[in-house]
Amino acid sequence: MSKTQRVLAALTNGEELTAKQIATRYKVANPSSTIHALRSQGHAIYLNARKGYKGDTLMKYRLGTPRQSARTA
Repeated sequence: MSKTQRVLAALTNGEELTAKQIATRYKVANPSSTIHALRSQGHAIYLNARKGYKGDTLMKYRLGTPRQSARTA
C-alpha cells in the first residue's frame, strides 16, 4: 500500500489529520503534495481550522462529500 493510499484510508475512516501528522505517521515528505494528488483523483478533501486544547488553531484535513453543484458540473 502506497503512502498516498494509506493517507486516503485514514481520511476515509473519518480521521482528521494535520500536515505534521501526515508527515510523521505516513513518512510523507510533502503532505500538501499528497493531498493535491488525492484531490486531483477526485476526492473531496477539505482543510478546516480547529481549536487545539491549548487554544491555538490547528489546520486539519478531512474527507467530505462534494457540493451538489460540484458533482453535476
